[in-house]
Amino acid sequence: MTVADDTADDHGHHLPAVEDWPRGFGEASWWPFITALGAGGFYVAAALYLLGGDAGLVGSDVGPYAFVASTFVFLLGLYGWVYHAFVKAFWERGADHQSESKLRWGMIAFLGSEIATFGAGFVYYFFIRVGEWPPGEVPGLTGLVLANTVILVISSVTLHFAHVALRKNNRGRFIGLLGLTLLLGLIFIGGQAYEYYEFILVEGHTLTGGIYWNAFYGLTGLHGLHVSLGAVMLGIVFARGLTGQYSAERHTSVSTVSMYWHFVDAVWIFLVVVLYAGAA
Repeated sequence: MTVADDTADDHGHHLPAVEDWPRGFGEASWWPFITALGAGGFYVAAALYLLGGDAGLVGSDVGPYAFVASTFVFLLGLYGWVYHAFVKAFWERGADHQSESKLRWGMIAFLGSEIATFGAGFVYYFFIRVGEWPPGEVPGLTGLVLANTVILVISSVTLHFAHVALRKNNRGRFIGLLGLTLLLGLIFIGGQAYEYYEFILVEGHTLTGGIYWNAFYGLTGLHGLHVSLGAVMLGIVFARGLTGQYSAERHTSVSTVSMYWHFVDAVWIFLVVVLYAGAA
């Protein structure tokens, strides 16, 4: 008897990953590994970008290409993971309230790690403020920043009431408000991209333009990546809602995505207070 036969003997388990790979659900799924590989690629791309700058150890375009490739791998893995684990057999599975609780606590634990991540960035920012301040030109509050803040706050409100509508079995209102939330999130991302265009290409404030801009791009860029991931998650939930999934009794992923979106909203408000209003 082979090792694989021994493994499959009493409990029906088997070694990963050939048999489960297309269906991607269970112990043999490689989708989480692919997602983690793409996420790790972001850090590799950042390192390559730095090595291609003043050091000139690699081509200047290697880092951006690696970032695009990592994004593709990350989104592919995320799609496969979410689709095969949660979407494909949504109505075939019973409502397991214990599993729902675990998923919510898992999101809470994840957000705890994100608080630590952003906290480290803010500690760096407050550390550099001990010296002479301000270290040159800082942006301050602009109309674009205020508009973007209002848009993101409204998106949290629309998402909250979309969830409320779902729990009341008002599917039309749920879909409409969820779609509006996704649209507002995309507008926010576009606003932040435009702000970067103004700062970098028009005004010449680059990542290496001083300690303030180093912290500014680090924190706002990190937040922008989180909002982009949140938009992807909202898009998945929206697509699932359009196909008829979710009900008043089955809405765990709506709850967890809502928690994540409200978190990035709160972080942005703190960023505005610290990096814009409090920078001068």
